[in-house]
Amino acid sequence: MFKDYAKVYFKAGDGGNGCAAFRREKYVPYGGPSGGDGGRGGHVILRADEGLRTLVDFRHRRHYKAERGTHGQGNDRHGRKGEDLVIRVPVGTVVRRAVDGHLLADLTVDGQEYRVARGGRGGRGNARFATPRRRVPGFAEKGEPGEELWLELELKLLADVGLVGFPNAGKSTIISRVSAARPKIADYPFTTLEPHLGVVRVDEGSSFVLADIPGLIKGAHEGVGLGHRFLRHVERTRVLLHVVDVSGREGRDPVEDFDVINRELAAYDPQLASRPMIVVANKIDLPGAGENVERLAAALGNRYELFRTSALTGEGLERLIFRVHQVLETIPAAPLHQAAPRDEAGEADEAREPRFTVAKDGDTFTVRGREVERRVAMTDLGNPEAVDHLQFWFNRVGIEEALQARGIRAGDTVRIGDFEFEYVENPVS
Repeated sequence: MFKDYAKVYFKAGDGGNGCAAFRREKYVPYGGPSGGDGGRGGHVILRADEGLRTLVDFRHRRHYKAERGTHGQGNDRHGRKGEDLVIRVPVGTVVRRAVDGHLLADLTVDGQEYRVARGGRGGRGNARFATPRRRVPGFAEKGEPGEELWLELELKLLADVGLVGFPNAGKSTIISRVSAARPKIADYPFTTLEPHLGVVRVDEGSSFVLADIPGLIKGAHEGVGLGHRFLRHVERTRVLLHVVDVSGREGRDPVEDFDVINRELAAYDPQLASRPMIVVANKIDLPGAGENVERLAAALGNRYELFRTSALTGEGLERLIFRVHQVLETIPAAPLHQAAPRDEAGEADEAREPRFTVAKDGDTFTVRGREVERRVAMTDLGNPEAVDHLQFWFNRVGIEEALQARGIRAGDTVRIGDFEFEYVENPVS
């Protein structure tokens, strides 16, 4: 089964908790802190695999979660990091954030990887908080929650040439005659319900990839007849073969059909309107086709090359294929979008953002910032010593001062991430 779209939830592993422990050794009555750090949570990684042709694996499973890190232990034993979850997707998969459609990655090379969710950091054990002034810290950090998000995965076929046209124009028959592809073929509209790829060999060492795009209809750019699902597979092609049924059966007008499909391509993506196109007048073996071919040729003028073919008998296909190959030789492969590696992109974004911001809404003050929210999430809020340490950090980076500048008063609510606090004046630090 061919599936070219999926909406999937990914959750990276949480970090393991740090350990609060102390040495218990013979003849050492006042042993120091010995709590180890928790392990990092596993990342979620997408890897392009040329052996896959569809996103059908995501039809029955839409939630993926990586392993969490293990907790730290006493005697300075650190927790093991969670195993990364590597998920294979077809080459040509586009990754977008579901919430806003923002493009994250375009996996176009076999083996290319993209980390979609970062595992949480392991919490630090109490041995990491020992200082000359705090020799026996009685707290440790919790593990950081792993990233979680919904993503849209969209497969766009990687093909040199795309066959477009109305349903039943003969596209599937053409690809079956010139390649080893064997799509379902029948004499009624919408026989083809999914794209097919075929490798066309021109001569020794020369070939190109041809995509049979299911038939388009009027309104395809607005999604009519699953138009969006089909049109996305045309975007990467370098040349379009516009197949027109010139037999005139069922009262169809070849000139009108040609204009309708061209308008749909341009409405979906204006760049498609300027893409090299060769017009294929198909079914010339049928009665009445000769007159329609001449009408179509007159309407095209010098704008497009026109080839007369019969997919059924094979007439004109060899000449067409050699011409397509010649055109491809003159068109360089279009550069494909390559997203920056996740680590570099994430660090750059975090470096550009302010350390924190404070917003006021009535009696509620919201503090936002990656580092601030991470600190709060990793603090054991049930441990007074850990809370005092967090308050000390707030004062050091200026959050306390920023809240006071915005007019906060005792009893007001401070919201940070998923947590809410009641503001108290002159907290103990």
